[in-house]
Amino acid sequence: MAQWHGISRRKPTGGRRVQARSKRRTEISSEKQFALIGEVKRKIYRKTGGNNLVRVLSADKVSVNDPKTGKTKVASIKTVVESPSDPNYVRRNILTKSAVVDTDMGQVRITSRPGHDGVINGVIL
Repeated sequence: MAQWHGISRRKPTGGRRVQARSKRRTEISSEKQFALIGEVKRKIYRKTGGNNLVRVLSADKVSVNDPKTGKTKVASIKTVVESPSDPNYVRRNILTKSAVVDTDMGQVRITSRPGHDGVINGVIL
């Protein structure tokens, strides 16, 4: 569900504020979409100015970079081990930036933002 980011119709004292205009489209934020583990799904949003934003809704693979060799390989995601954003994201297997996931190559820290970049990249630990 979208969230409205406009001016409140109530004053800090509790009195009503006279609204001279209606709600604007630019004041409505996009809906909350979490990146989960599963078959690959993406969603494209139109942003202000006609720009596009690609969000990962679910993914089962991550591009893993090995800093020692400089090589990048694709690994499959098993589960989320640690998430500094929210401890509940570990239970719900939600992928965020800086989350540590368990893959077939070992533990990987996610370096991309799945909700903004549209891809999942990571660095092996």
